[in-house]
Amino acid sequence: MRRMLVVAMLFGLAGSTPALAQPAQGAIRAVIGDQIAAFRADDLEQAFTYASPTIRGIFQTPQNFGAMVQGGYPMVWRPSRVTYLGLRRQDGAEVERILAVDAAGRGWLLDYRMVKVGGAWKIDGVWLVPQTGAGV
Repeated sequence: MRRMLVVAMLFGLAGSTPALAQPAQGAIRAVIGDQIAAFRADDLEQAFTYASPTIRGIFQTPQNFGAMVQGGYPMVWRPSRVTYLGLRRQDGAEVERILAVDAAGRGWLLDYRMVKVGGAWKIDGVWLVPQTGAGV
């Protein structure tokens, strides 16, 4: 039942992308997808290139960054499926919501905060979205 509620909620979110965000949406989704592909290939150097200067400053090395993602975000490290749900503007940044399905088949909603650095989109943070739902 919970999975059905999540799926219903996701279909509602998928159509909510504002028209102003459309030009950036493809580029933003490409950056997110390319970083996930780099994680799947264990290419930490490449994955780290998609991080913003703020994130790079926090983790300092691709190895530190990769260890954090592998330990804290396994659904991003090795997702079995990723679905892009919509882009919105929030607190001066673009935020893309995704559904990442982990190896066990559990779905996770994540918000990717994106910033433009030198003309290129960079990932400036990823947050798990709390999932609430009514039980029967």
